[in-house]
Parts: sequence; C-alpha cells; structure tokens
Amino acid sequence: MNRLPTEKRAQILQMLCEGSSMRSISRVSDVSLNTVTKLLVDAGSACAAFHDATVRNVKSQRVQCDEIWSFAYAKAKNVHSAKAAPIGSGDVWTWTAIDADSKLILTWLVGDRDASAANAFIADLKPRLANRVQLTTDGHKAYLHAVSQEFGPDGVDYGMLVKLYGSDPQAQKRYSPAKLIGIEKDLILGSPDMAHVSTSYVERQNLTMRMSMRRFTRLTNAFSKKVENHYHALSLYFVWYNFIKQHKTLRMTPAMAAGLVSSPLEMTDIVTLIDQREGPAKKRGPYKKRLPIPA
Repeated sequence: MNRLPTEKRAQILQMLCEGSSMRSISRVSDVSLNTVTKLLVDAGSACAAFHDATVRNVKSQRVQCDEIWSFAYAKAKNVHSAKAAPIGSGDVWTWTAIDADSKLILTWLVGDRDASAANAFIADLKPRLANRVQLTTDGHKAYLHAVSQEFGPDGVDYGMLVKLYGSDPQAQKRYSPAKLIGIEKDLILGSPDMAHVSTSYVERQNLTMRMSMRRFTRLTNAFSKKVENHYHALSLYFVWYNFIKQHKTLRMTPAMAAGLVSSPLEMTDIVTLIDQREGPAKKRGPYKKRLPIPA
C-alpha cells in the first residue's frame, strides 16, 4: 500500500482546516481528489476517537451551546427533486458546546434540529464535565426537556437567551438577517448568574467554523456532497481547533487552557493517529490484468 509522506499528508490536512476546497487542495498538492477524500475520511475517524477519549473530566464553569446550519447534497426543499440523492441529504445541523473561559469545544453532534438530537447532544455533554456548570443556550425549545432530563432539577444552573427579531422593511435584502430588536434572559434551572447568560462565544465559534471549512461557505457549490464527509471534516476541524490552533486571546490552544494537555499538538500528530489506527503499511499484491469483456 502506497502512502504519501507525513509532511505531504500534514499539509493537506492543514489546508482542509484553513478553508481550502478539496479540489484546490488536489491541484496545489498535486494529488488526486480521491486521495484527498480518503485522507479526510481517515483523519475524521481518527480525530473523532481521539476527541471522544481525551475531552473528559473538564473543569468548566460556564458552557454555551448553539446550532449551526448547513446542508449535504441539496437543501431539504430540493431533495425530492434531486437526482440520486444519497441517504442523509438535506439540511444538516451541527450542535456545539463551548467552554466560555478556555474556548474548548466540549462536544458536538451532527444531525437534525429536533428533540432527539438535543437529547443525544446534552447526554454526551454531561459526562464530559467534572463539576456543576452554568449552562446557556438559545431559545430552541428542544433544550428544555434535554437539559432537565440529563442534569435533573438541581444539577445545573441553566439560563436561556432568547433573541427577538423584527420584520425587515427592505424585503429585497434577501440574504440579510432580520433586525435584532432585543433579547430576553430566562432563568430555567438552578441559580445562574444572569450577567453571564450569553451565547456570544459559541456564536463567534460558528463564524470560525464557516471561515475554516469550505463546505460551510454560503452561496457556493462547496457544500458537502455526502453527510459522512461532512462529519469527517468536522471531526478533523474540532481536534485542530482544540489541540493545534493557537487562540489569539489565550496565547495557547483551548486544550492547554482547559488543562487537558501541556503543549500544543502538530498536524503531523494527526497523521500519526491515522497510522496507528491503520497499522503498518502492507505490501501491494501482484497486478492482475483484467480480461476483456466478451462482446
């Protein structure tokens, strides 16, 4: 089995995390698109396992949750008329939970924006925390049952930030958001500090995601063609964000600020994780000539 050099694979993974498209990476690095795709899948699988095992027992104080929209293959309204749409096509929501102090992404989930996804998301968040936290979400009602079910009435200080939007008189501005006219802070469970009921950090993280992954760019053809590749790209991104990328205000990685590691990782460490999962390279077998198909 042929493998690209470690430095080449690290370069490709770095470009995937810096907003380059897969085809542009293929051209710049002089490898096939299939090679880039396979490396993304391998890296996504390795990073998902690494994140799940490492981001545990986090001593957090304030946690913010939000969801960000994207789509795979086609938007939900167009899936029924799309040609050969694969399973999972349509709107894709990415749920994220961030530690407001260390900026660490605690957990994430790819799915729909419904109650079952909210339950699974909060169920994965709770065991990663080492202590009681103050939790803030937006006004999505699916959080109400999920948080109360997982944390109980006395296990969390939970506040909800509800944004109020007005109608935009300039209807021709199709892609402009509605005007924000106010916010409401609701006390849901426990005794949260209402001054810290905010989703600013997690919403800024949503912007970083759109800037760092080409498949999140709006109004282009760079969207994910398969939901599986969307998942793998996110797995790679979150490990890069938590363990490799230096945060400007922290002057270190979020994982270092949270006390999970003592030094930043490098992209070559991700390549090492891939090789450890795959094992040693196997010798390519003899070439078998294909017989012509009879007419």
